[in-house]
Amino acid sequence: MKRAKSALAAPAGRFVLGLLGVLTALAIWYLATVDSTNIYFPALDRIVAEAAEYWTSEAGVHNLLASLKTLFAGLAIAIVAGIVIGLVIGQLSIVERVVSPALEFVRAIPATALIPFAMMLFGVGTNMKIFLIALGCVWPVLLSTADGARAVDRTLADSARAFQITGLQRQRYIVLPAATPRILVGIRIAIPIGLILMVTSEMVGSREGLGYVITQAQSSFRLLEMWSGILLLGVLGFVLTFLYSLLERRLRRAVDPLAARD
Repeated sequence: MKRAKSALAAPAGRFVLGLLGVLTALAIWYLATVDSTNIYFPALDRIVAEAAEYWTSEAGVHNLLASLKTLFAGLAIAIVAGIVIGLVIGQLSIVERVVSPALEFVRAIPATALIPFAMMLFGVGTNMKIFLIALGCVWPVLLSTADGARAVDRTLADSARAFQITGLQRQRYIVLPAATPRILVGIRIAIPIGLILMVTSEMVGSREGLGYVITQAQSSFRLLEMWSGILLLGVLGFVLTFLYSLLERRLRRAVDPLAARD
């Protein structure tokens, strides 16, 4: 029994369980629509066939790559900004007291509500979408980083002070390793937020990307193409989450070898 539990807790076991859940959901979807004659809810096998045809074509690959580029660019900006600002806020209480009200005000505004502002600021294009993704994804990374920076072990901090480890060396060898587990959690939360904002931003004033394809297919009544985009979005979310879980485990192991046993 213990061996079975430990096997399921391993990365391969978690992947198998996740894959089983996805396959179960797809099986239910297939059985629910196998004899469907409703044009709004076509059979799953027809959606899969459409997805295989369109998303492997030149236009489909172009739109998919455009979405991934904006997603990764927005996430990269959010991660870097969130870590830097979070480290400052987490270690300097006076900075936290000064900026916290402003940060809470901005955080309370949904990123999608700023689409008109982003369109005026950057115009209709890639920069607008990257801005929205970065703005929405920065908060979980920033808050997790600040929380991790505050949680540095007091004994470790005192030892660093005694050995006069300061500046960048303190950040690199003391603070960042202590904050890394919580930073990784923040990034994990930011990934699905980034996917949502990627699609939302592409649905407004865009001429490429997953969201654009879904919107255009819906407006021109190409419902199979619309559903294929939705299906691909779900697959993309699952794949990105799984790949990040592998990377997260490696980073945890690099920071703390004992974490590999958890």
